[in-house]
Parts: sequence; structure tokens; C-alpha cells
Amino acid sequence: MLFVMCAAFEAAGCGYALAGRGSFLPSYITTIGIPAFVNRTPVFNLETQLTQKVQSEFISRGKYKILSEASGVDAVLTGEVTSVSIVPASFDPQQIASRYIITMSASVALRELRGNKVLWENPGMVFRQEYEAQSGVNALDPAAFFGQDLNALERMSSDFAQTIVSAILEAF
Repeated sequence: MLFVMCAAFEAAGCGYALAGRGSFLPSYITTIGIPAFVNRTPVFNLETQLTQKVQSEFISRGKYKILSEASGVDAVLTGEVTSVSIVPASFDPQQIASRYIITMSASVALRELRGNKVLWENPGMVFRQEYEAQSGVNALDPAAFFGQDLNALERMSSDFAQTIVSAILEAF
């Protein structure tokens, strides 16, 4: 009896997969175009950093061929960074800001080209990160902040890319 129950459970399957290895995209999608995101902010090169990180994150998943153009592909991922702001999050005893919250808003969509259908989108994606203050930087100016703290931009871009790719591939 125990053997029959075990066989039934095994045949039913549990539907679980390792995180980061599954995909809810249609099987005919093998090539995804990820052209440069549009940057509507004063932060120089933000779109390049974000686009490269998203492309790299898809490539690291190993299942899709990623191209930088929107033609000759099965699906296209487009993105637009609409705003970046920085506000103080905490202060030292002298009331000087010691930590800041960076908020980036973006619109991202994945469209399959066969039927011109949106497979995934988030038109109001908001991403926040908290960072230590840099001395000598006008921290409330995003362009100046990222110009001085490239590590902050690197971390934010990586987290942003992981969030997008996980949402698309793992249906979260």
C-alpha cells in the first residue's frame, strides 16, 4: 500500500522548481531583444547600466539568447526610467544626513512579437535602496550622487535587474 501511495505522489509531481531556473514564458520564446532602456532622468548613463544588468541577468539564467535589438527576436523587453530621487533617511548627532534612500521609478514590459501580446509588464515599478552618505557630494542630486558613488549605482542596477528577471521568469 505504501508503495502505491509513493508512486501516486511521484506521478502527480509537485510542480516545484529551483528558484531562478523556472520559466513561465511560452516555449516558443527562445530569443529576447533587450534594447537600451529610455532614461527620462538627469542621471547620466543610468539607462546603459540598467540595460546591461538586465541583459546579464537573463544570460545568467542560461535559457534564452539575448540580443540588444528589437528585431529578429521572439520577444522584446523595453524599459523606461521615469524618475530618480534621493531623500535623507537618517542623521548623525550634528543633524547631518548620514544615510539616504534612493527611489527609482520605471516602466518595464515584455512583449512577444508573434501575436504582439504583452506577456509581462509593470508600468509603475518603484525600486528603493538605502545608502551611506558620501562626504563632499550634493547627495540630493542623483546625478552627482551616482557620479561619486558608482558602487551604489552598481548595487541598485543589479538588484533592479534581478527583480525584473525573477518577476518575468518566475511569475512573481
